[in-house]
Amino acid sequence: MEYKRCKSCVMDTSDSQIKFDANGICDHCRDFQNNVLPNWFPDKKGENLLRKQILKIKEIGKNNQFDSIIGLSGGLDSSFLLHTVVNKFNLRPLVFHVDGGWNTSFAVNNIEMLVEKLGLELYTEVINWEEMKDLQLAFFKSGVPHLDIPQDHAFIATLYHFANKYNIKYILNGSNFATECVRNPIEWLYYGTDMRQINDIYSKFSENKLDSYPFSGILYHKFYLKYFKGINVIKPLNNIKYIRNEAIKTLKELYGWIPYPQKHFESRFTRFFEGYWLPTRFGFDTRLTQFSSLILSNQMTRNEAIEKLKKSPFHDMNVEEEYEYISNKLEISVKELKDFHEMPLKSYKDYKNSLWMFNLGAKVLKKMGLERSIKR
Repeated sequence: MEYKRCKSCVMDTSDSQIKFDANGICDHCRDFQNNVLPNWFPDKKGENLLRKQILKIKEIGKNNQFDSIIGLSGGLDSSFLLHTVVNKFNLRPLVFHVDGGWNTSFAVNNIEMLVEKLGLELYTEVINWEEMKDLQLAFFKSGVPHLDIPQDHAFIATLYHFANKYNIKYILNGSNFATECVRNPIEWLYYGTDMRQINDIYSKFSENKLDSYPFSGILYHKFYLKYFKGINVIKPLNNIKYIRNEAIKTLKELYGWIPYPQKHFESRFTRFFEGYWLPTRFGFDTRLTQFSSLILSNQMTRNEAIEKLKKSPFHDMNVEEEYEYISNKLEISVKELKDFHEMPLKSYKDYKNSLWMFNLGAKVLKKMGLERSIKR
């Protein structure tokens, strides 16, 4: 495909499935205009809807120590969410952190400062590192782009299982349209809860067993927990005015919160993976979706985004130092890690998957009004 960039956002033909209309506008922008914007209320209307949900959360959880649970990574979205629901809505969440072994010192500091100054309890679940490492290596050996699934899946699964075990009915999630209305294409970052794919990759590239690593298939947390156990996921940031730069300023002033160079960089692995590995091995730059989201939510101009994209995503990274750190952590040589970088490219299509089920589920949820954006 001849190189082309959207005339509204900055998505381009590195998304091989991108489609442009006669005016040069991409389908990510059309999806935003047609499916997200009409159902997104970051204003008084949205806040009133949120307050009704908050009243329900408080009523159901009034006799419990915690009325909800928040997964706190130390990143901007989850940090600002915690600040907001405690200070503005007086909720009593259990703050839950999953340590997958890749936390940066900045993330640890941000988590500790928030929890301490808000006077909350922090529960930390530590994932078995030997199993995490083994699954991470299996994904490297598979050649696929979506190397962050072992970490992401552990976070999601542990949170859901904990909420179910302790009968916490509301999970507060930091996902939002303001900074994430353009999703990463499926060929860049495949679904993290496709158990068929995870099991296939692990069985092909490891002879071990995952005895304690947490799993949660999509049917378990999307349907069983919601419709049989009454556990609901709420995304409060979609119902308030959420401006990235203002949120950073607030967190810095109140908590001494330290911002990251890029979204998701609270994880040392994700910093290496999204900042270096994806762009140099596959040509996928996740800043395109991040900046395009900010453009569509009027938080960044297209020209500003284009200027930022002129710098490589790893311009402030010591690549050799990152190779050394990641390889030491995984207990392999730097050469072996670099060999993974040069091996033939693979995708989710090269392994067993349940994509049909995800596509069907997305269509059903959209018809039910439970899913807004459909573009991946």
